[in-house]
Amino acid sequence: MRRPKAYQPIDLKTLGMFSIAQRRHKVHLEDLASPAPPEADLAAFFDSLPTTPVTTGLRDLARAIAQAARADAPVVIAFGGHVVKCGLGPVIIDLMERGIVTAVATHGAGAIHEIELAYHGETSEDPAQTMRDGRFGMVEETPSYFNDAARLGRHRGLGQAIGDLMNEDPEEFPHAAKSILAAASRLDCTATVHVAMGTDTVHMHPQADGAAIGEATLLDFRKLCAVVADMAGGVWLNVGSAVILPEVFMKAYAVATNLGAKLDKMVTANLDQLQHYRPRENVLNRPTERGIALTGHHEILLPLVRHLVLLELPGA
Repeated sequence: MRRPKAYQPIDLKTLGMFSIAQRRHKVHLEDLASPAPPEADLAAFFDSLPTTPVTTGLRDLARAIAQAARADAPVVIAFGGHVVKCGLGPVIIDLMERGIVTAVATHGAGAIHEIELAYHGETSEDPAQTMRDGRFGMVEETPSYFNDAARLGRHRGLGQAIGDLMNEDPEEFPHAAKSILAAASRLDCTATVHVAMGTDTVHMHPQADGAAIGEATLLDFRKLCAVVADMAGGVWLNVGSAVILPEVFMKAYAVATNLGAKLDKMVTANLDQLQHYRPRENVLNRPTERGIALTGHHEILLPLVRHLVLLELPGA
């Protein structure tokens, strides 16, 4: 049986000490904030921020997007449904109209919110009010339009079909100007929708056409593979999707590299309120050495990134 040791206090007089001047430090005086005056413009405001990994990441992402735009390399925003619900469609549309964002991708939920805003000007039901009485997801118009688009999308892709449907019938979709997918159709910008069957309310509709949805979204996946294969020097932003779009990106990346694409210089970013496993691994760590994580609310982060990009690209 082992006997416990009797420890005596260490004599601290024997510690090896050295000057603070010999130590490396992470924070320096020049890194501190310099509060901007109330009348300062946004450029001065950004200059007033402290230098931290977060502010450095914000600037690095803006510079990478600007560099990609100058080099005519793709800049892709993969957005979750919450991005639409936060009212950020006009921010993304503006970047598309300026020729900075060259492709967009979303999943079924993002497409649903896009359709409802363009058609009705409102979206995002409250499940707490509708689930218990069996009314959740049971509106007529949204699945009807989604299924129409799926049938059209069998030969053109689901993202393009939804945007085309909105633009072809402005009376039915009076708010299409606020839709990212409609803007993509109008600007001839690649837009893809990646559906996971059973995850969206439109799949509950009795007329849901699984074959059409499957063909349309598979065609979009193959379109996205072509986008990713062209992304040497480009930037991929995953904004607000914790599972589906990071998984789709990983598979598109695998297809692209299998076919010979060299994507080591691609920059990736994940913008979200929480940093989840799949965006961290599938978007930031595994595909590239230049992955930027920015944690915060979409409605603040994305407009900040946009403005910094425009400061990097005067005249854009």
